[in-house]
Amino acid sequence: MAPSRKRYRSYLPIVVAIPEERQLGYGKYRKFFRQERMRRMRARGISYDTGFVKNGVVSRKLFDPEVVRRELRIIRDDLHCNAVRVMGGDPERVELAAGYAADLGLEVWFSPYPLELTTDEMLSLFADCAERAERLRRRGAEVVFVVGAELSLMNKGFLPGDSIDDRVALLSRPDRVREHIGQVGARVNDFLDKAVALVRERFGGKVTYASVPLERVDWAPFDIMSVDLYRSAETADRFAEGVHHLVAQGKPVAITEFGAAGYRGAGDRGAHGLEIVEYDKDAGPLRLNGEYARDEAGQAAYVRELLEAFDAGGIDSTFVFTFALYDHVHRPDGDPREDLDLASYGIVKVFEDRLGTTYPDLPWEPKAAFNAVADHYREH
Repeated sequence: MAPSRKRYRSYLPIVVAIPEERQLGYGKYRKFFRQERMRRMRARGISYDTGFVKNGVVSRKLFDPEVVRRELRIIRDDLHCNAVRVMGGDPERVELAAGYAADLGLEVWFSPYPLELTTDEMLSLFADCAERAERLRRRGAEVVFVVGAELSLMNKGFLPGDSIDDRVALLSRPDRVREHIGQVGARVNDFLDKAVALVRERFGGKVTYASVPLERVDWAPFDIMSVDLYRSAETADRFAEGVHHLVAQGKPVAITEFGAAGYRGAGDRGAHGLEIVEYDKDAGPLRLNGEYARDEAGQAAYVRELLEAFDAGGIDSTFVFTFALYDHVHRPDGDPREDLDLASYGIVKVFEDRLGTTYPDLPWEPKAAFNAVADHYREH
């Protein structure tokens, strides 16, 4: 099994960053709040993992085209999504899934996801994928191209460190963050300028980038501002204000990632939910680091509350993370520490040795969060 990409994401202190000089009291926001609540969320989506590629190893081992087509139909018909963010490191897989989604009438966010690549390797990946996305767009599909995600952490050349672990560890030291934050913003924006120019030469649709706050992205070259945004116990009291601050900047705002793991207390950890997983650098996720109580209701409540906050804040597009994490399987009958699904952000629990009951032809079963997403998107 491949190392899980989300294992590295789990360390990120993803918060809504509001500069002190821009913080406003509720009274100054009141009129803005009322205006934004009148808007209907345009793109109601979820992310779909085709497999993250790190050092040539793919996290999703089995990629059956008929299963992919079936899952995307469920995303449209049963989750009531009108958009899907198709993510992965293999351009052919991303194009295949994106094509199925387009055939179903879904808006496609074509999202190549580089891991531990050099800047030249990333540009090559984006050029390839932009041509694929343009072919899809010319078939009549609504396509948004996502020029990577969290590049400063997931790839080389922006922050000190030879690995994702090294770069993420730097974030636990505020003095080091302050030392490098100006440089990382400049490096990310310089690279994104090149990447966007390259993509627009090949792709005629809208372009965005899935950012984290420390990157201080210049959004001028983009059509949509996109942020991976998780609420934690530390950020809960200022979360809504931060959402409104993003929307107040003028461009449409997409939340390209949000969600929670499925164990008790995971919502308070926000993006840190997978810290409880022990990994092998070659084999991927092995076991949990202790015994944890399953809390699907808590996961569902977290997702529902954030969807409500994004609706109230005037967010244009949302993508729940995620439909399924195929390398974090549900093992209910053995050692509790081997039930990797407890740490999964997926809204379905994946089996490794049997099919589900709700959808007897598929190797997973919906969690409570599945119904939470379906109910919210159906009603909104």
